[in-house]
Amino acid sequence: MKLLWTAGLALVSLLVFLSPRAEASVANRVTILYDGFGKPSDLRKDWGFAALIEYEGKRILFDTGNNPEHFAHNVQRLGVDLTDLDFVVISHRHGDHASGLKHLLEVNPDVPIYVPADEYFGGVTPPHFFEHGDASLPPEMRYFDGHPPHDNPHGTPWREANFLRVTAPLEVAPGLRLITTTSQKRGTMELKELSLVIETPSGNVLVAGCSHPGIEPILQEAARSSSTSRFRMLFGGLHLVEASDAEVQATVSSLLDTWRIQELAPGHCSGERTFALLRSRLGQRHVFAGVGTTIPL
Repeated sequence: MKLLWTAGLALVSLLVFLSPRAEASVANRVTILYDGFGKPSDLRKDWGFAALIEYEGKRILFDTGNNPEHFAHNVQRLGVDLTDLDFVVISHRHGDHASGLKHLLEVNPDVPIYVPADEYFGGVTPPHFFEHGDASLPPEMRYFDGHPPHDNPHGTPWREANFLRVTAPLEVAPGLRLITTTSQKRGTMELKELSLVIETPSGNVLVAGCSHPGIEPILQEAARSSSTSRFRMLFGGLHLVEASDAEVQATVSSLLDTWRIQELAPGHCSGERTFALLRSRLGQRHVFAGVGTTIPL
């Protein structure tokens, strides 16, 4: 009897060890699910970004790409189970990062989704719009007859989504922190963007969606919100695709010489000139991050 009990315990332990969640707990990695470049495969390339982050047993989907059908195709080909996610992060409201929500919500409608406090995700109409009313007008000429609601949510294509709007640095799990920045650049003025900081024993890893506020302001905010200002790795879009050669050179120099980031895995809107410059300066420390690539953390 004792022998049978011992054998049964061993079998249970083996099954736990082989379970997907147990495997995930030891596989700290980032898998690029969506981008416009990558090695030859049956994955679909498109302008946009999405990545699956697995860290210390947590499974996080960061952005969802530009096209729901392409996103679904790539997820299926890569064997990613979207029903087995701890939470989702949408970096900002642009369609090349958020459109795959259509497919995600079809297969996992209740998953928590962290988003910027942006009207596009059902944030409230700014209350200050109604602070300068004119009581001399007749009621039919006043907003809401002169009695505007305190909370008037904007419309969103995903009214039933479990959105959690982020307004300040937020620890979403041990070692995983969201930061929020706002663009002050022409063309994206006031665009809010979330980035993810992974606090590893060997230094921070930063995952950025598009870096519309600028990668340096994002790094500065991430450093303020973390226990260390040392960043060993950077993933995602740097938004240098339209930048001048001088701006590309200055940004790369800042990342390498000022911030001393050890490895860079640029993608999406970073731009081919940025890829080439980082490849020439970093050598093996330039991490290829095309669609379908899995990169250990």
